[in-house]
Amino acid sequence: MATPDPEHHCDWREEAIEAIAERDRLRAEIERLKRQLKGHKTEKMPPMDREVRGDADDAAAEARRKRKENAVAKARLASETVDSKVPDDQRQCPKCGRDDLKSVGDGKPSTVYEYVPGYFRKRVCRRETLACPCGDYIVNAPAPARTTDGTQYGPSFIAHLIISKCSDSIPLYRLEKHYRRIGVPISRSTMTDLFHRHAVLLSPLSARLLARVAASEVVQADETSIKMLGTTKRAYIWTFLSENLIAYRFSASRSGKTPNQVLGGTSGTLVVDMYTGYNHVTTVGGRTRAACLAHARRKLFDARASVPEADEALSLIREVYIVEHKIKERGLEYSQTHLSVRREISAGFMEKLKKWLQEHEGSHPPKSLMGSAIAYCLKNWTELTRFLDDPKIPPDNNASESALRAVALGRKNFLFVGHEEAGENIAGLYSLVATCEANGVNPYEYLQDVMMRVSTHPADRVDELLPDRWKPAQDA
Repeated sequence: MATPDPEHHCDWREEAIEAIAERDRLRAEIERLKRQLKGHKTEKMPPMDREVRGDADDAAAEARRKRKENAVAKARLASETVDSKVPDDQRQCPKCGRDDLKSVGDGKPSTVYEYVPGYFRKRVCRRETLACPCGDYIVNAPAPARTTDGTQYGPSFIAHLIISKCSDSIPLYRLEKHYRRIGVPISRSTMTDLFHRHAVLLSPLSARLLARVAASEVVQADETSIKMLGTTKRAYIWTFLSENLIAYRFSASRSGKTPNQVLGGTSGTLVVDMYTGYNHVTTVGGRTRAACLAHARRKLFDARASVPEADEALSLIREVYIVEHKIKERGLEYSQTHLSVRREISAGFMEKLKKWLQEHEGSHPPKSLMGSAIAYCLKNWTELTRFLDDPKIPPDNNASESALRAVALGRKNFLFVGHEEAGENIAGLYSLVATCEANGVNPYEYLQDVMMRVSTHPADRVDELLPDRWKPAQDA
């Protein structure tokens, strides 16, 4: 179908324009589905970090660094030495016939890494009982400390349970099979009770973590849906993060009520997509809205199937990310140098991008993928370029999307949450585990420690138990 002559006007013109837009949209959708279903991975939109990665020498250096780190980690493994003797039929010299061979050094080492299946250990505490000969006094030694009253399971097991679900996205019915396989049958209902009981125990920490994120100058946010049992409507888990703090919040709907409850009354910058649910927070007197350049890039990439010249716009966006990559490599993130480079270099690429968009604005039907992508960029240009004036503002909201991957994977595995309280519980535990991982803290060690301390720790010093400030009890 040819493009209508712009000088020609008739009753069919609008229908022709709409038909062309629909045709281009369907073509792009077909190409996207083909890439997704049977295309090579290289045909999909490449992640920006891959596009801005250095040359072959940089990649080789990175590979050597990772191998060195792996070698250091493996050196810490518990090891055992097994002596391997030379077979009897080889203990005689084939030339001279002597059999009094002598050992040379400590022997030639050969390393094999073995997997030792996990196991449970039952610890029986025999509590001393003393009685007075007068018969009026009897005393027992104190019972071992427990995370909560009445539980027979120690903090190590409960930490493993939480991490398996919140980090590894393993549903409890699979854990039930695994525990039975290694010889300890634990019912799913028991694990469910332990999971939610300890989510409540740790809720002061997750609540404080969310409050600290809300108080940050720059906050990133996003949301994803999840099923809730007993309703056909979708519930949502929201993520709010700031640098190395990641917090989640559950809600039964996608309304703007949740971001308003979390961020209402705060000031600073909110990095989000253009979903209207965040409008409650970005009104006058609230936070300044910064848009996501990755969203704009994705729209342009989708239009690229029918409009190859979109590569020009994509290459300009790529240059912006190369600048960010080099700044990060030099360790200058958030510095005055970072701001200067953005204003001197990145601003130029963004201005060229804006000019390209304006030049092509009238060349594509408004409802076509390219027309829609151009309109999105130009309409939100102020928000898309907000990062040029503040080095603390990221150019995109990819960190929030990455933070929701654990939720999306869990949604595929355990399918739904049982009710609102269960959703709130899993969101709180997601927060603590994700923030541990963001700060390089082992969540297994962290949870074991804080579950035993949170009930007695002073409320006005609760920040000491958050992952980014946590110190083990023996070091505190």
